[in-house]
Amino acid sequence: MPMKRFMKTMLLVVLFSFLFSIPNAFAITEESDAEVIAVYGEALSPAQLEETKKLLKVNEEENVLELTVTAEDIVKYINGDPNSNMYSSAKITKLKEGEGIRIIQITPENITQVTNDMYANALLTAGVTDAKVEVASPIPVTGHSALTGIFKAYEATGEELDTARLEVADEELNVATKLAEEAGISEDQVSQLLAEIKQAIGEQNPVTREEVEQIVQEKLDEFGIQISEEYKQLLYELFDKIRALDIDFEQLQGQLEELAGSIKDKLQEAGVDEGVLQQIGNFFKDLWNAIVDFFKSLFGN
Repeated sequence: MPMKRFMKTMLLVVLFSFLFSIPNAFAITEESDAEVIAVYGEALSPAQLEETKKLLKVNEEENVLELTVTAEDIVKYINGDPNSNMYSSAKITKLKEGEGIRIIQITPENITQVTNDMYANALLTAGVTDAKVEVASPIPVTGHSALTGIFKAYEATGEELDTARLEVADEELNVATKLAEEAGISEDQVSQLLAEIKQAIGEQNPVTREEVEQIVQEKLDEFGIQISEEYKQLLYELFDKIRALDIDFEQLQGQLEELAGSIKDKLQEAGVDEGVLQQIGNFFKDLWNAIVDFFKSLFGN
């Protein structure tokens, strides 16, 4: 009898072990439905990883998918350097359609090169929309690897991103930080310049590189920005690639609204008159309507 009791006990243990393991068995399929995804840089030490999780408040999320972005990922998504050290991390929360991109740097003191607007610009180019992205690093880093992590997060949710667009988005981020670091242009000026060149490309629909170069030069003149031929060539090359991408320019609406709001906030801090702010808001609204009308005239309703 003791042996029978022992066998029953063992069977119960096995049964309960199986039952409690069922949720984990389905975790892979359920992860694609996660509304929040945290992606950590591979180079983080165990202590740094725990600190990053605290910074991103991952433990406060009910349904979160946690991933690690690796050197293999930087090759896969942006054809980048396989020897890169990945430190910067991000938490991505999917938003409802039309809510746009929200960038929050949890540790702005440790993200030394990439600004919120630079991230937003690059994500739009990549085809990422309607997401809140929180970026953090426990140590000073450039912030570039967070972009690859965001791309990996979107793929994990079943989103399809065009590799060509991802590579151009990464190139855009590199050009933006290079201009801000080396060409004597402020970070805000760089972000506004890139955004307005994109808007002009959407409005004018250039078909040649020469037309792209003309748009870039017109915007440089409009902002009174003087840069060397080397930096001009970087912009020409970047926006010629953007021109060649199959981008749905209706996605610019969210970016225009974000950019307008960002500019308004900064002007308010500088004490600019409210009437001027309204004019700026109307400018972006009119520009968006012009872009929509342009594409309607090309392709119909």
